[in-house]
Amino acid sequence: MHTILIVDDEQSIRDSLTGILQDEGFAPSSVSSGEQAIRYFDNERPDLVLLDIWMPGMDGLAALSKIRELYPEQLVIMMSGHGNIETAVRATKLGAYDFIEKPLSLEKVLLSIHNAMHISQLVEENRELKAKIAKDYEMVGTSPSIMELKQQIEVAGPTSGWILITGENGTGKELVARAIHHSSLRASKPFVEVNCAAIPEELIESELFGHEKGAFTGATTQRRGKFDQAHEGTLFLDEIGDMSLKTQAKVLRILQEHKFERVGGNKTIVVDVRVIAATNKDLEFEIQENRFREDLFYRLNVIPFHVPPLRERRDDIEALANHFLVHFCSKESRDIKALDEQALAAIKRYHWPGNVRELKNLIERMVIMTPGKIITKDNLPPSILHKQPEVFPELEIDNGSSAGSDSFKQAKEDFEKIYLLNKLKEYDWNVSKTAEAIGIERSNLHRKIKTYQIKLEKQ
Repeated sequence: MHTILIVDDEQSIRDSLTGILQDEGFAPSSVSSGEQAIRYFDNERPDLVLLDIWMPGMDGLAALSKIRELYPEQLVIMMSGHGNIETAVRATKLGAYDFIEKPLSLEKVLLSIHNAMHISQLVEENRELKAKIAKDYEMVGTSPSIMELKQQIEVAGPTSGWILITGENGTGKELVARAIHHSSLRASKPFVEVNCAAIPEELIESELFGHEKGAFTGATTQRRGKFDQAHEGTLFLDEIGDMSLKTQAKVLRILQEHKFERVGGNKTIVVDVRVIAATNKDLEFEIQENRFREDLFYRLNVIPFHVPPLRERRDDIEALANHFLVHFCSKESRDIKALDEQALAAIKRYHWPGNVRELKNLIERMVIMTPGKIITKDNLPPSILHKQPEVFPELEIDNGSSAGSDSFKQAKEDFEKIYLLNKLKEYDWNVSKTAEAIGIERSNLHRKIKTYQIKLEKQ
């Protein structure tokens, strides 16, 4: 039952409203002054306040200002027998939901109350949906690489710096982008995503910048673009490496000037957006191949982030699997399922070429297709059981390499370099074939080749 506080210095109005609201199924309370209304909030929080403006002592506008200062989301409807436009405007600016003139009309009072309650319900539902979405995009894991990533987000999020996120497909680059947005000062503003790889080249300008009516065949109405929609918020350019050079030039101009024109228009639109870009490609290699603009790369790469593949954060596999189990069991209204020890060991051994996305899809399939509450090794698909990490061939190790390293980290890096050298040699220095053979993205292999300063003997 919704509670309503009536604040009016006239006893007759308090009694009349109390009776009407009780008949309508509300739980009304009443006080006779603004001071009493403020004190009422020490013990109770009504769903709505009916507040008279003209009262002795603290008037309604002063009481409204104090209530909204203490409780910014409190719904308040103002009442006045001496109302004018100026008073109504002032009350609205102070945060009143509505303004009703006296003598009170029963229909107007009830309509305003029901509308306010509906708005309150929508606000609460919106808050719950945002909380649910935030949980769906929660970053799960406690491995060193993920903890470092979370720390980077905590530091960079509240700033206005532009960010470039790299990582293989399925690692969670969008997740990182959303986490950055939610930790920023723009969190209450839009987060607008653009998948640059999914939009045909001939439509991407319209998608990014919008278009005017009649700009091209099929443009029957004006349309706002993604830059326009993201004004004062965050624009996430996913798979930025798949943009054509022509579109890259136009995007660069917007990023530099913060203004653009819609397709088919000549009106200049000024925008304020924070740009987060992501790619699974090695953009520095793409620059060398003349497929990506160097000036755009340096414009975007203000704060670089790298999301590690799942095979490099195996400590997180169990936590991720359990997280997805709870999520999908809840979504499908199933009892919570669990992985037995053998099934868990199998998914920990698997190399996950599709990364977290592949694990998420597997868990969803297991939740739907496994009849019992326990997911066993027999329930897993053959690809998970049989495609285990390859056994490393005997490596050509120099006496002064891994064995002589002073730290585990250095030994690990030495081993990785030697392993990559052997594999590249095995596949005749073909980067694409080597990347496919060892189960990593070509861009990731290019990055490692550059890091370890490996010289390719053949191209």
